[in-house]
Amino acid sequence: MRRFIYILAALVLAGAEIEARETREWQENDRRMAVVELSTIYMRQMPDYESALETQELMGTVVEIVGEEGYWREIVSPQPYRAWATEKGLVEMGEAELKAYLDAPKVIFTGLYGHIYKEPSYRAATLCDLVGGDILRPAAQRSGRTSAIPSGKGPEAYEKAEGRKHEIRLRGRWTEVMLPSGRKGYVPTKELKPHEGFMSIAQGEGSAESISEETTEAIIAEAEKLLGVPYLWGGMSSKGVDCSGLVRISHIMNGILLPRNASQQIKCGERIGMQVDTRYWDEDFRTGKQPSQNENPEADLSSERKDEFKREMLNRIKNLERGDLVFFGTPATAERPMRVTHVGIYLGNNRMIHSSHMVRINSLIPGDSDYYENSWKLLAAIRL
Repeated sequence: MRRFIYILAALVLAGAEIEARETREWQENDRRMAVVELSTIYMRQMPDYESALETQELMGTVVEIVGEEGYWREIVSPQPYRAWATEKGLVEMGEAELKAYLDAPKVIFTGLYGHIYKEPSYRAATLCDLVGGDILRPAAQRSGRTSAIPSGKGPEAYEKAEGRKHEIRLRGRWTEVMLPSGRKGYVPTKELKPHEGFMSIAQGEGSAESISEETTEAIIAEAEKLLGVPYLWGGMSSKGVDCSGLVRISHIMNGILLPRNASQQIKCGERIGMQVDTRYWDEDFRTGKQPSQNENPEADLSSERKDEFKREMLNRIKNLERGDLVFFGTPATAERPMRVTHVGIYLGNNRMIHSSHMVRINSLIPGDSDYYENSWKLLAAIRL
């Protein structure tokens, strides 16, 4: 009996030591964590509404607070991105609160734009708006799972911590949901689906086997929902979207987490072989004009040069498949590395969907009526 008491006491002390160690690590790191409360928050370069928009982040995302100035908070998001947002869009959580949030079952909003209603009726007052990709907790469901706070650095670790699967049954016309702050409301059930965490395709670690044909079609379908949405630098939602934002949100909606910027996205997956004639970055070569012809800037390409240009572009895209990501910019030289400035999703049949002025579909081949005027900048492509 005495031996049993000693063993029990040792186990209690060991458990207390583990809990104390986790608490010490949390305090020593002085980490302030928060969850995005609004449908989208606007992350700006500086703590000022007039400062440039860097990116958006979506409801339900875990971020780390690393700075404070008045009502502005400098945050690091899983994109990864470091910028400033206002405190009203964030719910700061301690260790226990964050554990409870991470352990809870979740759903993702699948519509382009919607609302949380205070009552289960379209006539009810709204609690807040929603955009595709927002993550919520069903108010009526509970999880029996437990987890420790992730030990990895940065909010990317929390995205992985949300990868646990739960049995979520969505029934009826309306589902009661809960915001990070605990406020509750109702969303039409048809606009929600269970969220089972993200598959993260790290830079340089993807493979051509990662994404199924079914998922590829679902990604393209999500991108096509945004056709006609205006281009917005830093945008990543139906409220406005830039080129890499379109790619990222289309993948997020299908459980795939990509980096935020095109220059980061090109490092994911498997690079596809593409032969590029860099002479096309020289305007005189590309347009077929001779220096002596510069006084006539409206001169058309010769028929021969048009045919050459078309063959060049057909050769660049000959290895592409539907769903591949295509990247544009300037090639590397002896003085500078390759610079990526634009990205789109290849649709097959020589066309891509991308955000340029607005989300649109264009041909990559000169001479086509829907030809993308900057397709000659096509540099590379990847397959996830």
